[in-house]
Amino acid sequence: MDNQQSPNQHTIKAPVTISGVGLHTGASVNMTLKPGIPGSGIKFRRIDLPNQPVVKADVDYVVDTSRSTTLEHNGARVNTIEHIMAALVGTGVDNVEIEIDGPEVPIMDGSAMPFMEIIDEVGVAEQDAKKVYYTIDTNITYYDDKKNVEMVALPAVDYRVTCMIDFNSPVLGTQHANLNSLADFRSEIAACRTFVFLHELEYLINNNLIKGGDINNAIVIVDKPVSEEELARLATVFQRKNISVEQREGILNNIKLRFPNEPARHKLLDILGDLALVGYPIKAHIIANRPGHASNVEFARRLKQYIKKNKHIKDVPVYDPNKPAIFDLPRIERTLPHRFPMLLVDKIIDLTDTQVVGIKNVTFNEPFFQGHFPNNPVMPGVLQVEALAQCGGILALNTVPDPENYDTYFIKIDNCKFKQKVFPGDTMILKMELLSPIRRGIVEMRGTVFVGNKIVTEGDLTAQIIKTRDAKK
Repeated sequence: MDNQQSPNQHTIKAPVTISGVGLHTGASVNMTLKPGIPGSGIKFRRIDLPNQPVVKADVDYVVDTSRSTTLEHNGARVNTIEHIMAALVGTGVDNVEIEIDGPEVPIMDGSAMPFMEIIDEVGVAEQDAKKVYYTIDTNITYYDDKKNVEMVALPAVDYRVTCMIDFNSPVLGTQHANLNSLADFRSEIAACRTFVFLHELEYLINNNLIKGGDINNAIVIVDKPVSEEELARLATVFQRKNISVEQREGILNNIKLRFPNEPARHKLLDILGDLALVGYPIKAHIIANRPGHASNVEFARRLKQYIKKNKHIKDVPVYDPNKPAIFDLPRIERTLPHRFPMLLVDKIIDLTDTQVVGIKNVTFNEPFFQGHFPNNPVMPGVLQVEALAQCGGILALNTVPDPENYDTYFIKIDNCKFKQKVFPGDTMILKMELLSPIRRGIVEMRGTVFVGNKIVTEGDLTAQIIKTRDAKK
């Protein structure tokens, strides 16, 4: 299983250092990646500043997107963070502290590959903490009519990105790039370098805005005729004997592209790096048309706002009635002692060492509706909790080799809340999760009842596994 699909969080196995020059500041920088504790996320520490302030890699701290993505917090600023962020996404690293002794992440060759390679040197370690993926159940869109930028996140079962660019350039033309799986990031995207048009390069040089710029860390697109005098000036700026363009419109210094659509792939790389600032691993299909750092960051803000507002949806189990049950009714009856009218689980659709998900279809023919609000049928909350308890019994008994010789008895219910009514026709999705490892037969679980994607009931339940009196000796 690759890191990106693992259910657990990851960090790096040991510290590793990389050194280089910042593209915009020209500062020589040493950057050391260090293992992070579970749940800590990605953090930058400016070790060259007093008190070594920390800047979390979060969209809330983005202060500039004019030429790259810049973070600032606690009096510390870090520029051009998008390539290292993309490398961390591509290697499946969730938690790492990045010590840096200057204001900007080194540009290296303008891609994410040098950062991938130093992570490979030390390796990635799985951590004893669950990685929570966030899903969306509706399209999330962003549109900038001034720049004609459009971005959308579509519901999906994994993380995919499609990027389209069109700069009205005869050299680039219209390009698109796809990343169908993060497992393909290393081979398809990581090595793709940043690019700039010659007319932009001239402006940046004239305004001293790329002090660390070099022919080796960016692809320069020549989008206009260039005189010999201009080429000579560029050679002086970049400290080269000569710089050439094979054709009047092409790539400066005749650099060979690593992919025919390398610029579009690099734009996709930037999307991955910038959207990592959402702070939550997501499952969605991102489609971007003519994106840039400003639009990426605004879209990241929109995604984060949606996730925070709908955070509970991350845990909603997906119920596909076309898939066969893991436990059907006869199997449930062999595990639980309950019978009509007190068997309140119809089937089990998911069962692991730490979690169980069951289904209860509520109909008007339930016997309790005869006496419980018969003119306004509402399923009693205590029976919803009983349905959860029965699911929890299946989870608990799944841990013993001979479950037929044991029963579970619930001994405590805490923090129980009833948030929505349950009516005939509703399908209850019953989820129970272990809160801690089972010790001496005591099982602590968190229970949640969903109808659709809404939480209707939740609570903490504690049970005890006890051998039945008629168990075979």
